[in-house]
Amino acid sequence: MREVSGSTWVFQMMILFILIFACFLALILNYNKAYRVKNNMISIIETSEGITEKSLGLINNVLRGEGYNNTGYCPVNDGNWYGATDLTGNYEEAKDKTRYLFCFKRFKTSENDVYYEIKVFYEFTLPFLGPIGIFPISGRTDNFFGSREQLDI
Repeated sequence: MREVSGSTWVFQMMILFILIFACFLALILNYNKAYRVKNNMISIIETSEGITEKSLGLINNVLRGEGYNNTGYCPVNDGNWYGATDLTGNYEEAKDKTRYLFCFKRFKTSENDVYYEIKVFYEFTLPFLGPIGIFPISGRTDNFFGSREQLDI
């Protein structure tokens, strides 16, 4: 009888470690998807030399292709942040307590160059516990001159 109770304890420990590993794997895959989306967005903005109608269309195609649907809050205290309201190219100036798919802000340097800061969101979700929290992942483009087709933001 002693061997049966001992093997049950070992079996329970194995199941616990398998569950922990599954949760860790789900966490890594979601985190990787958010970083891949951010990097693709930065590449599109840099090649289009800014956020234009064309680049917004490409970004939305990437988001749809990746199955990205996380939302979060844009930093409204900094000012001039814009958030995407949907995946059809609609955006608005960020409002307090409003969730957006991604956020962006254009900056100008002293040399009249332009760069953008991007925020996408990572939802920390565990399979058995559900959503735990939402965290922003920020990225920045390189400086570039900027296209004439940039949106007025």
